[in-house]
Amino acid sequence: MADITAAMVKDLREKSGAGMMDCKKALNETGGDMDGALDWLRTKGLAAAAKKSSRTAAEGLVGVATSGTVGAAVEVNSETDFVAKNDQFQDFVREVTQIALATGGDIDAIKGEKMPSGTTVEEVLTNNIATIGENQSLRRAKRLEVSKGAVVGYVHNQQSPGLGKIGVLVALESEASDEVLQSLGKQLAMHVAAAFPKALNEEDLDEAEIERERAIATEKAGESGKPADIIAKMVEGSIAKYRKEHALVSQLFVMDGKTRISDVIAKAGKDAGTAIVLKDYVRFQLGEGIEKEASDFAAEVAAASGVPQNKQAEPTA
Repeated sequence: MADITAAMVKDLREKSGAGMMDCKKALNETGGDMDGALDWLRTKGLAAAAKKSSRTAAEGLVGVATSGTVGAAVEVNSETDFVAKNDQFQDFVREVTQIALATGGDIDAIKGEKMPSGTTVEEVLTNNIATIGENQSLRRAKRLEVSKGAVVGYVHNQQSPGLGKIGVLVALESEASDEVLQSLGKQLAMHVAAAFPKALNEEDLDEAEIERERAIATEKAGESGKPADIIAKMVEGSIAKYRKEHALVSQLFVMDGKTRISDVIAKAGKDAGTAIVLKDYVRFQLGEGIEKEASDFAAEVAAASGVPQNKQAEPTA
């Protein structure tokens, strides 16, 4: 067997765009033949997947799964919404969500887990990229668990059972019946989907974001021309309002527009005869925070046809 040097692996990686370990394996498989190794990577779909990895994947699906006191949410991205309707892609998201439900929300750990096919999540993802023909990525996952009670899931406008664009989990700790918790959890999850809270409690809000809001409020209040002490009170009033509007427990319930979420939960507990505590929540909205590439369709068509965008093709006689 030929000696596989680091320089050979590096050279193949630059030519194929595949990972270092895949390149080393390809060279071992082909006895150090560079062209053969490149073909081996292409055959396995690894080179094709690597070439697509630079394309923005901001579409896809969010998966949600629950089992009693445990729930998990997963986001898997693709380049186009069309792929989200692909059965192969949907099955992958659904299976990965079940893996997260069983093992937790660590992405690297999930990628190493075996799927029903016997291959790892990462291997199946790489194969999907090659066979479906679009870049895809397992972006994030989170698992919630309570010692007693229920974790309730909700998918807004689901495309398929447990799959959609917005996925929510609500973790309720209580001795109340499952019927009570499921009903309350569904209402709270629908609220979370609609109201987009930024934290569970006011003290959990990002302080850097609070300071940005404070700077904005200070500038606005300063334009009023009022005395400094009044301006200070105006600023603190604005910040207090911001905290209440963005912390889940202090938000107004979207279903009536007047009751605080904390009061909704307290009433449900009183009616059930036992305390109900909202321990945590998850809200995954597909593609949030991903900067999508702007696409000029006219320019793409012109480039493909060889006709400059600012010059129409001359009519034929």
